[in-house]
Amino acid sequence: MNNQFKKGVLDLCVLTILKKGDSYGYDVADTLSGKIQVSDGTVYPILRKLASDGLVSTYLKESQNGPPRKYYHLTDEGAKKLEADKQEWDVFTKAVREILEDEDK
Repeated sequence: MNNQFKKGVLDLCVLTILKKGDSYGYDVADTLSGKIQVSDGTVYPILRKLASDGLVSTYLKESQNGPPRKYYHLTDEGAKKLEADKQEWDVFTKAVREILEDEDK
């Protein structure tokens, strides 16, 4: 998939993953890469940006497999942003689909 297409929706995808529950960075990256071709190096800057914007919070949790892991939690502000962005995404993709379908006629 074209990187420009991905760039605009990765924040939305990360927020959606975190809506399902708190997660650490590697797990978020792994979940995303199972559906979309992205690298870990792409996900961590997104998580840092979302945290600095107040859309996610972080905390450390002990791990049985090594050092403590930094977990990410969707804040109330992040949940509001997610819902607003999902509505905007739905309107946008519907319009694009209509344009593409009109071309085929």
